[in-house]
Amino acid sequence: MAQGKKYLAALEKCGSVEVTHSLKDAIALIKGLDTSKFDETMEIHVKTGCDPKHADQIVRSTIILPNGTGKSVSVAVFTDEEDKATEAKKAGADVVGSDDLIAEVTKGNINFDIALATPAYMRNLAKVARVLGPKGLMPSPKAGTVTPNIGQSVEELKKGKIEFKTDKTGIVHSIFGKKSFSAKDLEENLTALINAMKEARPAGVKGTYIQKITVTSTMSPAVTLDLSDVL
Repeated sequence: MAQGKKYLAALEKCGSVEVTHSLKDAIALIKGLDTSKFDETMEIHVKTGCDPKHADQIVRSTIILPNGTGKSVSVAVFTDEEDKATEAKKAGADVVGSDDLIAEVTKGNINFDIALATPAYMRNLAKVARVLGPKGLMPSPKAGTVTPNIGQSVEELKKGKIEFKTDKTGIVHSIFGKKSFSAKDLEENLTALINAMKEARPAGVKGTYIQKITVTSTMSPAVTLDLSDVL
C-alpha cells in the first residue's frame, strides 16, 4: 500500500527501527513529526520473551498513569446492591444497573468502554458473557474489574487507570497519553508504564524478559527505544 507524503517524510526523520533512541529523544522525535491534523494517541509496543501458551508466562497488570491517558472513558457498573450503586454514581460512573442493564446489553445497547461488577453480581453476568467477552468488556478479577471497592475503581478509571497484557504473540500493546501532552508528561507516563511492566514480569519467564520496545503515535512510524537507557 502506498504511503502518504507526510508519513514518508516522518519515516525519513525517524530512520530505521534498528536505530535506537533514548526515551527522551524518542518522545521529542515523535512530537516533532507532522503526521496528522488530529490529536494522536501515543502508543508503546513491547516485545517480551514470554510464551503466553503457558499460564505462568502471561503479563497482565494495571497502572494509573501519572498524567492520565487524555482519553475520556465511559464506565458501567453492574450491581444490585443499592449502596454500591449509589457509591458508583457518586464516583462518576456513567451507567449503573443490574438486570435492566443486562437487558440493554442483550439488545446490543453497549454505551460504555469499561465494565465493573461487584463480586456478588458476577453470576448474573453469565447471561451476557458471550456478548461482553468478545468485545473485551467482561469484568474480570484479574483485571481488577470485579471488586467490592466500586467507588475507588470508578475514580481510578476516570483518572487514567489502564490495563496492559501480552497478546497471543507475547507482545504488550498500550497507550500512554496524547501527542498534545507536554514532553515531560509523556516521559513520566512512559517511564511509569515501563516500570510497571518490569514489575509484572511473570515467574515462568526464562532469559531476557523485555527484548524490544518501540513507541509511536497513531499515524507515525515506530521509534525503537535504547533498552540500556530505559531498563
